[in-house]
Amino acid sequence: MALQFNRESTTDFTITAYDAVSVGIGGITFNESISLSHSVSAQAWPGTHPLTSDALARGAEIDADIVIIGTGQKHVFPKPETLRPLIDARIGFEVMTSSAACRTYNVLLAEGRRVGLLLVID
Repeated sequence: MALQFNRESTTDFTITAYDAVSVGIGGITFNESISLSHSVSAQAWPGTHPLTSDALARGAEIDADIVIIGTGQKHVFPKPETLRPLIDARIGFEVMTSSAACRTYNVLLAEGRRVGLLLVID
């Protein structure tokens, strides 16, 4: 099921569409896993299952107070040791399905929060 996002104001960092195989951001469609933040445009991210600490280390590099981790169509909580880069960097994180992650990211972005997103596209 494709989700279409409509907000009164959007930026180049706002998610405008999501489905299981792609995500739309700033008028560009991505068909691969991405990282994104409130201040850095979407970039390819090596997020696949199972998530690795090397992949999640990208979240520690994002200038954000919280990183939302979208794990694809299913909610898969990473092993605690995999989350170590975020924990060591003292960055908050939330893990959820990718569709929920897109919605949560947009809400936090609209609130002016310093938010990052690591999004698995299955």
